This record gives sequence, C-alpha cells and structure tokens, in this order.
Amino acid sequence: MTQAEGRRPHRRKPAPRPALPATLLEGPLCAHCGKPEALCVCDAIEPINNRVELLVLQHPQEQDKTLGTARVAVTHLAKATFRIGLSWPSLSAALDRDVDPKRWAVLHMGASPEEDAPQDRDIALLDRHGAPAGNQAAAMRAIDGIILFDGSWSQAKTLWWRNAWVLKCPRLVLRPTQPSLYGKLRKEPRREGLSTLEAAAFTLSRLENRPEIEKTMLSTFRRMLQRYRSALEPQGAKSAG
Repeated sequence: MTQAEGRRPHRRKPAPRPALPATLLEGPLCAHCGKPEALCVCDAIEPINNRVELLVLQHPQEQDKTLGTARVAVTHLAKATFRIGLSWPSLSAALDRDVDPKRWAVLHMGASPEEDAPQDRDIALLDRHGAPAGNQAAAMRAIDGIILFDGSWSQAKTLWWRNAWVLKCPRLVLRPTQPSLYGKLRKEPRREGLSTLEAAAFTLSRLENRPEIEKTMLSTFRRMLQRYRSALEPQGAKSAG
C-alpha cells in the first residue's frame, strides 16, 4: 500500500466485499503466491530481472489471501525479499545481509505533507528529514532497493513505527495518475492508494526507466482480478456463457 490518510468519521463505510464460494478456498495454498488454486496465476507470471531490489515487510495479521498482492509481486521479481513480522533490528537483519540503508528508499508514510515533494514528478525522493533531494534523477539512480509495508493502513503504520531504522532511509512519494485496478473490489483510504504490487511496479519502472516492468506486473494483476471476479459468478451463469 502507499501512503494514506485515515477515513473521516462521517464517511459512509464501503459495502462488504462479495464472498467467494467456500469450495474455492478449500485445499492447499500455492507455495509461491499463497493463494487458493482458483486464484493462483503463478503459471503465467513472466520473470523480471530487476536491478533495484524489492523488500516487502508484511504485518502478521494481514490475512487477505484472496486479493492480497505482496507475494505475487515478489514472485515476479528476480531480486525480491518477502518477510512477515512486526519488527527487525535493522534493514540488514530484514535482508539477512549487510546493506547501506542510505541507498534503500522506503515508501513514504510519514507526516510530511506531499506538497513538500517536487510537483512536476509522478515519483519524488525525499531525504531522511523529509526534504526533497536536490538532483532527483541522480538521487534515484543511486537507489539500490525499495521497502514496502504490506497490510492495512493501520498495520503498515505500526510496521513503520516499530522499525525505527526506516528513519535512516530516504523516502519515496508516489503520485499515480490512475486509481488502483482493484476498483470496487477493495476500497483504498485515498484515491491514489495502490496495491502493494501496483506500488512496486510503479516505483521500479520509474527508478529503472523500464515501462515494461509496470506493464508486465499489471498484466498479472489484471489476470488475478479477473479470476476473482469469475469465481464470484454463479455457476449457472458460467455454464450459460
């Protein structure tokens, strides 16, 4: 997920997500994406040899095995790490190897207003104090990896504050021009909110100047969402079609 605001108290809650038939959720989950067989798209995933590495830290209570995208994103990428937990002593501990946190950017979730970032870019880099990097292009070329927190807004916020080492990392602010492909299937707290896969695809494609990264990953996401919507259709309607 990207940075987000809490919902206003008077805002009407979104309608509950339609439930999948219980029979589709039975049986073993995929060892790669963690999804039921009916929703697994691993057989169609096109591997991506990324230069900028991805680290996804997932909150232990994130239980969305049907529409969650973190493990699908990681499965796509040659250089990606997926961890479940609440806290790690350092970035190096989360990756299980020594790295320089100054060369890893975390998706921004702090209190600094988005207006602090350059307004002419759909992705901007802030330093650890929240000030815009002077030479955005050069600063982004120096990034070795990105860190994304996976879970609800409150869960991601918990991960941010329980891992103080992220304060040593530069921060990325995203300004997507299109809303999430989730559409009505999953309500995001802000219009510009993205799934973990979308945020990773958006960021990596721009840091590496490779639009095909986003195109390839979003194609998989669309396939996953189509399988979900197909699973919601009454069996009779499927037979008739």
